[in-house]
Amino acid sequence: MMWSFTLMGVAILGLALTPGYAQIGVWAPVLLVFFRLLQGFALGGEVGPSTAFLIEAAPPHRRGLYVGLQMATQDLAVLVAGIVGFLLTILMTPAVLDTWGWRVAFLLGAAIVPFGLMLRNSLPETFVTSETDKAATRKSAEVVRLFVLGVLMLGASTIAYYGIEYINTYAQDTLHLSVKLAFGATILLGVVMVITDILCGLMTDRVGRKPIMILASVAVVLVIIPAFAILNRFPNPTVIFAVTAILGILSALISGPALISVTESLPMAVRSGVLGTLYAIAMSAFGGTTQFVVKGLIELTGNPLAPAFYITGAMVIGVAAMLLTRETAPARVKSAGP
Repeated sequence: MMWSFTLMGVAILGLALTPGYAQIGVWAPVLLVFFRLLQGFALGGEVGPSTAFLIEAAPPHRRGLYVGLQMATQDLAVLVAGIVGFLLTILMTPAVLDTWGWRVAFLLGAAIVPFGLMLRNSLPETFVTSETDKAATRKSAEVVRLFVLGVLMLGASTIAYYGIEYINTYAQDTLHLSVKLAFGATILLGVVMVITDILCGLMTDRVGRKPIMILASVAVVLVIIPAFAILNRFPNPTVIFAVTAILGILSALISGPALISVTESLPMAVRSGVLGTLYAIAMSAFGGTTQFVVKGLIELTGNPLAPAFYITGAMVIGVAAMLLTRETAPARVKSAGP
């Protein structure tokens, strides 16, 4: 956890301070790509250990809440990013923003790194091996099964998340609305998801992980195409904000329970590494390509509903994987026991 956060800080600072093409030529894009890859590498090594730590540190009946708080902090970052972007568009001209203003956002992000390292350095270690966990690691077929299902579940939730977050760009590129309105949608998305993450964590501790993520996934399948159709039919602020809020709530009801379920299913002895690996695959293969794919589908087909169809297909696969998993919430497992 210390190393991943350090690498994240180095990557963010590198992105902010890399000279432009006019100063160092082709090395500018090379360095930017390198630091962006390093940032992604650090994130891949971050989620597994941090989520495993929270699951192991939390009281069994509060695991959902603890991970929900983690998800809320991620979406709080979306909210802060939207606010920062909105303020920069107000305070700077487009030329200044394109030239150097964008670096301000990265520098603000890098400022938190020393505080994060101080906090993490004071945390107790939660990893304790046992004969039970060592035996569990020998069940390689079950771990492989959980790995595949985890990639499908997290891949689906990631596509839904980034597809919904794409509404910011969609409002500008496809609906030809103002940049300020698009950032407003991002801010709203951050607000509703932060609130939903926490409430969802509490609910999963009571009713289980599977019911919430499956029902929310089915709801996305039912509403995503009509939602994008309404966006195109009535491209005004009220509709955009309403669609963003509804889809944001549904996305939070999927991503949190899916992450908790996958984490709890894995044996402690391999939990951090396996979770980090499958999360990295889901993020890079699905999350990292979602906005590129939906943009390409819109241009290729000329159909503004292409993002909705892509998200629908992903969620159908995700629901199938969710149905094949076992309930992991301690309260629900105990009540279902003999």
